[in-house]
Amino acid sequence: MPRSRTLTIATFNVNGINSRLPHLLAWLEQEQPDIVALQELKATDSGFPIAAIEGAGYGAIWQGQASWNGVALLARGSVPVESRRGLPGAPADTQARYIEAAVHGIVVAALYLPNGNPQPGPKYDYKLAWMQRLTRHARTLVKLEHPVAMLGDFNVIPTDEDVYDAAAWKKDALIQPAVRTAYQKLLAQGWTDALRSCSGEQRVYTFWDYFRQHAQRDRGLRIDHLLLNPVLAPGLVEAGVDRWVRLQEKASDHAPTWARIKRPAVRRAS
Repeated sequence: MPRSRTLTIATFNVNGINSRLPHLLAWLEQEQPDIVALQELKATDSGFPIAAIEGAGYGAIWQGQASWNGVALLARGSVPVESRRGLPGAPADTQARYIEAAVHGIVVAALYLPNGNPQPGPKYDYKLAWMQRLTRHARTLVKLEHPVAMLGDFNVIPTDEDVYDAAAWKKDALIQPAVRTAYQKLLAQGWTDALRSCSGEQRVYTFWDYFRQHAQRDRGLRIDHLLLNPVLAPGLVEAGVDRWVRLQEKASDHAPTWARIKRPAVRRAS
């Protein structure tokens, strides 16, 4: 079978990988993404269900943490080659929120940015500090001559068009001016927001909380983002959200968010 000319990269906050494993496996089987960043594993390293993931045809690397956080990278038919574990800039920070690897010819940074609530307070301060560290590190990635994708749950509502009711969320950490400014500073390095680039002015969401049938009524937020560096962005074909996953019984409050890109050319040694 000839290799596809495109790759599908995706991000999915599973909100507990073991409790949501049937949803994850069903999605992998139906959609068959090539690269997947997972967040909120809520599992230790030893508790990661690697046998089930490999049984679905994926290799994986992961950084677990008991009860909280946790990130992973999956590669269809391959194993990601890890290049970094943990965001640089704060050696004492042990929260499992960042992992980076080479996957199918792309440098992929998978992240779970802190929520920051309640604000103001230490959790909000940690969020802003983490965003500063991310911006510093991302500056080294965006300038690479190789294709780079930065995927994950950013816990940032970029604009009022990315939330069903901005007034209802005005006190939340995800929508604060300082958070939005930090995110825009990140984008200004040269990153392309794949989902917004493809959806234009259309409202599209990636997260729906569990209150008042918000998922069924499509009252959501766009907080899961796929950012492409200038080398990778010209290959963007389409992007979207697999909302059907969120509508399953006992699903995560996020839906897988994906982008299809032209497969990077393999560089041959001269």
